Amino acid sequence: MKQSLTSLEKKWILYDVANSAFTMMVSTIIPIYFHALGDAAGVSPTDYLAYWGYALSIATLLTAILGPLIGAAGDRGRRKKMYFAASIVLGAAFCMALGFVRQWQLFLVIFCVAKTIYSLSLVIYDSTLADVTTDERMDDVSSAGYAFGYIGSCIPFIACLVLVLMSGKIGLSPMNAMSISLFITAVWWLLVSAPILKVYEQKNYLQDEKEQSVNIGSQLLRSLKGIAGDKKVWTFLLAFFFYIDGVYTIIDMSTAYGSSLGLDSSAMLLALLVTQFVAFPSALLIGRLSRRYKSSTLITICISAYFCIAVFAFFLAHTWQFWMLAVFVGMFQGGIQALSRSYFARITPPERSGEYFGFFDICGKGASIIGTTMMGIVTQATGRQNFGVGGLALFFLIGLVLFRISAKEAGKS
Repeated sequence: MKQSLTSLEKKWILYDVANSAFTMMVSTIIPIYFHALGDAAGVSPTDYLAYWGYALSIATLLTAILGPLIGAAGDRGRRKKMYFAASIVLGAAFCMALGFVRQWQLFLVIFCVAKTIYSLSLVIYDSTLADVTTDERMDDVSSAGYAFGYIGSCIPFIACLVLVLMSGKIGLSPMNAMSISLFITAVWWLLVSAPILKVYEQKNYLQDEKEQSVNIGSQLLRSLKGIAGDKKVWTFLLAFFFYIDGVYTIIDMSTAYGSSLGLDSSAMLLALLVTQFVAFPSALLIGRLSRRYKSSTLITICISAYFCIAVFAFFLAHTWQFWMLAVFVGMFQGGIQALSRSYFARITPPERSGEYFGFFDICGKGASIIGTTMMGIVTQATGRQNFGVGGLALFFLIGLVLFRISAKEAGKS
């Protein structure tokens, strides 16, 4: 970065640190907590996995529906801060409430609400990037957000992990330890979000009174027409849909894939923690490289790297290979997410960033269902797990071709 981060940029980055703690919990302790509740009620392991998958899918669907609506509403008359604050407070409250529930059906309902609100907060957060920095600094600031989010999320997660693992020695039941962990995560989410909520001011919004009087449905329809008429935007969203699908599927299914191959579970969990630590300097490095190279060039490199990762995963058979896979993923995971966020912010109108990022989120969240479904179908049809993960290479290839079309159009304009 040509100059150090401003105070506003640092406070904006802190929200990546705040929300990433909940992300880690969703991937680790929360499913274990739900499994314990279901097991105590006699829910079979098969049904547990199915219900958990349904809950994630419902939360994804709700986010896809509500994301553009919340985004569009936030673009009107400087309302983003209000919606942002509400999503953080409500999300943390529902996260905290999870720790008090001992009935698995109610737990699943509350989790769906918490996950949906969390995802909506990200729609608003991503759309504020243009308000807190300049065009030429977007890549660096976005990369720093993901980098510090990865490393920052490890602080409450390690504390919660130690609490759960040491629960017996300190006189706590595992269930109570998990409840306290959820409370710690909720408090972390609230406290680390406070700095940006205190200083954020929306600079880009719809100022035309006529536009503000249009109902949100018509506003979104107009935006869809605008996206359809702008080749660099719609080709990017289509490209993003495919390549981020592959990224999210690798994140979501890596442990399950390794387990199905009979790899050691403890080693895999440690490898995934290593991914977080590798992602921190890697995302910062990619942010620095964005000062010298176009973000479109760096995104192309990241997509190509993920194509190679998918091919490598096809041949995965040993634990040491899983460790290599974890390191490779960490090297490019933060960069591809951060640069995609800043690239999209740069090619879309800043006064409509809320609604545009709502569609951006649809492509990201909607894609996460297709990749995992494809992987499951291919695995069952062929009887080979590696065929399922190897099929993700096609997603990256399609995404790469479409992204280069978008970059070419962006270069013309």
